Amino acid sequence: MKNISVTNDIIPVGQFKSGLAKYLKDIQVRNHSLVITQNGKPAGVLVSPTEYDSLNETKMFIESISRGLVDSKNSDIFTTAQLKSELKKYRASKSL
Repeated sequence: MKNISVTNDIIPVGQFKSGLAKYLKDIQVRNHSLVITQNGKPAGVLVSPTEYDSLNETKMFIESISRGLVDSKNSDIFTTAQLKSELKKYRASKSL
């Protein structure tokens, strides 16, 4: 995610409503997020679908690493031979 420009990327909800189509196009073209305020406080953030997917993939990757670290700490791990055996079983079940 790119840095947010206070001048260009933070707008009040009224301004957002009146220029909705422009802002939707703008976030896709510039690949910038848009902070929408209500009563002077942040109320929401608009991101492009591409940016949303990227953020979601990053989140899932970090969660996966965290699970792996917990498993490793708890000695819940496979040896190389066990992993190969499990992969072989999995592949056999998928070819049915």
